[in-house]
Amino acid sequence: MCGRYNLTDSPVVRQLMADVGMPLDMPEPRENIAPGSWGQIIWESGQGRVLSEAMWSLLIEPKPDRPGYRPVPKYSTFNARSGNLASGKLWKEPFRYHRAIIPASGFYEWQGEPGHKTRYYIQPVDQAIAFGGLYRQWEFGGERGMSYSIITLPPHPRFSHIHDKSIPLMLQPADFDLWLDPTFSNTDAFQHLLKTCVPVDLSIQSAQGSELLQSDL
Repeated sequence: MCGRYNLTDSPVVRQLMADVGMPLDMPEPRENIAPGSWGQIIWESGQGRVLSEAMWSLLIEPKPDRPGYRPVPKYSTFNARSGNLASGKLWKEPFRYHRAIIPASGFYEWQGEPGHKTRYYIQPVDQAIAFGGLYRQWEFGGERGMSYSIITLPPHPRFSHIHDKSIPLMLQPADFDLWLDPTFSNTDAFQHLLKTCVPVDLSIQSAQGSELLQSDL
C-alpha cells in the first residue's frame, strides 16, 4: 500500500458506521490522507466505541520547533507488515491490546517510472473500507494524542500489477467485534485475516480505464 487514502460522506460510509455500531457518528470527509497527517480511527474504550482523531504513523513525537506532533523520523511506522505483528517489538503489544478500524472510501497506488507514473484509485464495489489497524495513545507535556498504523498483507498475485509489495488488510463486518475487543488478546484467532486475500470485489480506476478485481471469497 503506497500511502494515500480518502474518505467521503456517502451512503456506504454511513453503512460502515452502522455496521460497526456507531450509526450516529460520521468521520470527517477528507480527500487525501497521507502518512504523517491526521485521519480518524474507531477503537474501543472503557466506555464503548469511539471515533478519534489520530496521526497516521504509530510512533510520533512532539515537533522540535513548533507545537504539534510528527512521525518519529528514525522509523517508518505508518504501515505494519502482518508478518511482524506477533513478534516485532513495535507491533506485538498493540496487536494484542490496541486494534482499530480505519474507515475509508478508497485508496491510491502508483505504478511506473518517476515522471510517468499511473495513479490507480481502488475502492470496493458498493461498500466502504474498514482497514484493520493498530493504535497507540501518547502524552507529551500533559497533552494527549493518538496515532495509528494500517496493517498490510503480503502481495496478492492478482493485485501485483497495481502494487507488488503488499495489499492492505480490509476487515468485514463479521470481524469487527472481536477485532475491536481490547480484552481479547489471543492473536492466533486473527491468523486467518492475515493471509493475503481480496475480500470483496474491487473497482480499480486510472486514466487508462477501469477494471474489476473479483473477490477471492
